[in-house]
Amino acid sequence: MTRVKSNVVRLKRKKQIMKAAKGAFGGRSKLWKAAKEGVERGWIYAYRDRKNKKRDFRKLWIMRINAAARLNGMSYSTFINGMQTAGIEVDRKILADIAVKDAAAFTLIAEKAQAALKKA
Repeated sequence: MTRVKSNVVRLKRKKQIMKAAKGAFGGRSKLWKAAKEGVERGWIYAYRDRKNKKRDFRKLWIMRINAAARLNGMSYSTFINGMQTAGIEVDRKILADIAVKDAAAFTLIAEKAQAALKKA
């Protein structure tokens, strides 16, 4: 059986982990085992929270749209239903931005949604 020398690959991997652990406190940035555990755990949290970030932003947009819709005498669900009935295709991110920055434009959209609901 041939002899395997993994020194180059092993050191490259170790260098990558130690570089990622640079900002950690104490032994987590200096000692190999502690650094590896901390970095791997950090990568798990980072992966999970990239998904949660999308969820959190969608919740924020819905809260902002709901608040603006209630100022126009509608609930969030009736507002979204009215928009779909009226054929207005604007995503929640843009709607939330309009609700915060341009209340007059949001009022126009809400009026069109209400009118569409009355026709249907």
